[in-house]
Amino acid sequence: MSDYLEVSEEMLWPKAAKSVIKTGPDREVVAVYPYRSACPKAVWGELIDRAKDEILFAGYTNYFVFLEQPHFHRTLQEKIGQGVRVRFLLGDPESEVTRSREQIEDVALSVSMRIRIALENLAKVQVAEGLEVRYSAAEDATNHVGLSVFRFDEDALVCPHLARLVGHDSPMMHLRKRDESGMFDRFAEHAEELWSRAIPAR
Repeated sequence: MSDYLEVSEEMLWPKAAKSVIKTGPDREVVAVYPYRSACPKAVWGELIDRAKDEILFAGYTNYFVFLEQPHFHRTLQEKIGQGVRVRFLLGDPESEVTRSREQIEDVALSVSMRIRIALENLAKVQVAEGLEVRYSAAEDATNHVGLSVFRFDEDALVCPHLARLVGHDSPMMHLRKRDESGMFDRFAEHAEELWSRAIPAR
């Protein structure tokens, strides 16, 4: 409403209401989840479906979306056919950072295997061009492995990885762009910086 009336929210809402109305940088925070796995699959599906311009999966493995979203390779084909830019930024399965993270997590489904699951499913996307897949550069891998950014136009799901936890056990925020240089832009710029130095996946 404040945008429509071209006045600040502080002018519209009395002080008594400020405690329940977001008026600062946190107004870009749509929802928070103590675990990535606590975010309903329907939220992911809706964000993917609504995207008109770009989809960027900048997690280190990104494999889970192919398990949780039915026929996701077909969905990607459809989005590309609609003119949506679709990008996947993965960790290099052969890198030292990947091997180190595997030792830290110490789980049966290794980091490199999860990356290969994503690559195998991305290979099913039957488009001549339009799907962009890269590995983060060696110098960026430590920054990439600790923070996942999933962007859908002006919405983003951001997942900082805690200590030895795998992605689904780490917390996540749903952000929606409202301000220039706000929370959404900070994380989007991080992902774009990684992408700018990334190398085409083999």
